[in-house]
Amino acid sequence: MIFLKIRLTEGPNESEIMKKLIVVITATITAFSWISLHAGPDSDQAAFEKYFTSKFPDTPVSDFINGVYSIDKPSREQWEEIEEFPPYELAIDSGKAAWNKPFANSKTYADCFENEGAVRGNYPYWDADRKEVVTLELAINECRVANGEEPLKYNKGKMADISAYMSYQSRGQKINVVIPDDPDAMAAYERGKEFYYSKRGQLNFSCFDCHGSGSGNLVRADKLSPALGHTSHFPVYRSKWGGMGTLHRRFGGCNKQVRAAAFKPQSQIYRELELFLTYMSNGLDFNGPGARK
Repeated sequence: MIFLKIRLTEGPNESEIMKKLIVVITATITAFSWISLHAGPDSDQAAFEKYFTSKFPDTPVSDFINGVYSIDKPSREQWEEIEEFPPYELAIDSGKAAWNKPFANSKTYADCFENEGAVRGNYPYWDADRKEVVTLELAINECRVANGEEPLKYNKGKMADISAYMSYQSRGQKINVVIPDDPDAMAAYERGKEFYYSKRGQLNFSCFDCHGSGSGNLVRADKLSPALGHTSHFPVYRSKWGGMGTLHRRFGGCNKQVRAAAFKPQSQIYRELELFLTYMSNGLDFNGPGARK
């Protein structure tokens, strides 16, 4: 906030006081107008991208969708060999079968999602009517419930398979998260941002401590990946898991690794975190599903 101090001379007349007050009010309005135009999600995203492109100048912006493999050549070479026979292929096949299998009412996921499921680029988004963030996995379960089916568990299993199939169908779509000019939407964005930068757990780490300032550093034998592009390649097959997992499974794992309590997958705070973090990668391609260590 900007304050302007006026020093009045003795015995000022009313006209002089009014002129000075008008100067103060005009300057203050101008300042706040400038701030409103040059602050917010757009400037956050620009600064976020610049941080990583400055830290890793040899990595093209478009390549950050490949996580740690965008900054570590030896790991990339191993990953490229794995990608010749990707471990997530079975998940894509399983997800496709589930996509095509009719519900008990004879409808399918295609009755909920257009374009043969190639809709990854539409998520996450702010639903103004519901006043909440809607993610792809949330929408998948809402489709099931609307058609009389039981919801799936969010972390892995069939949910990850269906999400993997839809993400594969959507490869190449641009990340284009929109934060509407809506106080509730902005509040959700800010909560996700606050969560990302807040320290937590016994280790007192924030998400940014590992994947921002710590990106490129070694944790045991592995390098920490940069946060730019982080949400582009989910769901992923992780060697550590021995299977597929959703983005919120990874959020929960990160919380546990810093010895903090994890939130439930698809909880409000994780969906808002997904909104913020995906917005930070606006302009990049979705390239899921992926394979990671």
